[in-house]
Amino acid sequence: MVRAFRNWVGPIPVAIALLGLRHSVYSVGTSPPFSCSLHQFSSAVRASETVRHTAHNPCASMSSLSSMLSAPHIKSRCPMYPGSETHRFPVPDDKLKWETKWPEYKPVRYTAPSVLRKPDWADPDIGSFSPLFNSLDGSVDRRSHMGVYRVEEGKPLNPCGRTGLTGRGLLGRWGPNHAADPIVTRWKRDSTGQRVLNTGSELPVLQFVAIKRKDCGEWAVPGGMVDPGELVSLTLQREFSEEALNSLIASPKEREEVHDRITQLFNSPALQVYKGYVDDPRNTDNSWMETVAVNFHDETGGSVSELPLQAGDDAGQVSWVDIDSTLSLYASHSQFLKTTAKERNAHW
Repeated sequence: MVRAFRNWVGPIPVAIALLGLRHSVYSVGTSPPFSCSLHQFSSAVRASETVRHTAHNPCASMSSLSSMLSAPHIKSRCPMYPGSETHRFPVPDDKLKWETKWPEYKPVRYTAPSVLRKPDWADPDIGSFSPLFNSLDGSVDRRSHMGVYRVEEGKPLNPCGRTGLTGRGLLGRWGPNHAADPIVTRWKRDSTGQRVLNTGSELPVLQFVAIKRKDCGEWAVPGGMVDPGELVSLTLQREFSEEALNSLIASPKEREEVHDRITQLFNSPALQVYKGYVDDPRNTDNSWMETVAVNFHDETGGSVSELPLQAGDDAGQVSWVDIDSTLSLYASHSQFLKTTAKERNAHW
């Protein structure tokens, strides 16, 4: 039986808008202490025998070196910005903090064309509007999980320091861009239905639903951005349904089955794994990713475990993957899985 932890929360009412379910607010518990030091993310950059970085990932070379470095903010300083030919201004480890004077700092300014086209999910340029930073700005939450962040010359500053690039890059919001990552797990079982134990640790092996991102080719936990005014609980369930089960194109009968299975899973006790800043290659000096990662566990294998996985939305592929310390995943996702495995007394 899994022990009780302060991060555990009670049953969570399901809230998938596309399935017409009711929703309610829930507490996601106490977030773990945050630090920008590399030890939090070291497991995210190890070579993987199961899931590997692809050659199309612009930060792959940086990731392969990060285990030898002792500095924070690794992926947020990848030399070439994702989806572009824009090179960041190099930021050495001792110049990360804003408090460190560095008059020679000349970051490259870049905002992706897709953002400049002013889609409904993106802010206008600073100067054409006056956002209320560190506040709930209408339906847009500009508060950070990290606390109050600095604003200079009308622009927010990344709480983990310099990245070598200003503007918004691929991110829509100035300041924090809030996401939610549902970590759906089950026990790996043999042909007789018994849990599979790792031969080294002699602990049961967890599996999680992994997607292969279309934008960079890396494997990741399914997740996505929190829409303005949307509850995080709703985002968690919506993103899993869209990315891992492709519920957007499901038939009425399939949607009903998804409804029943998801209801069963998301009404079970959930574990908040992380809440805070994410070391993401899309981060800039003025825009950065933050997330709430929550684990939903199919203990008996009788809910989502039996549903056929089908990639959709931003996912290129989707699969059940063994959780192991050799996994190398997008952003800080390996650390999320490490916490999940430890809390559930599973192999890592």
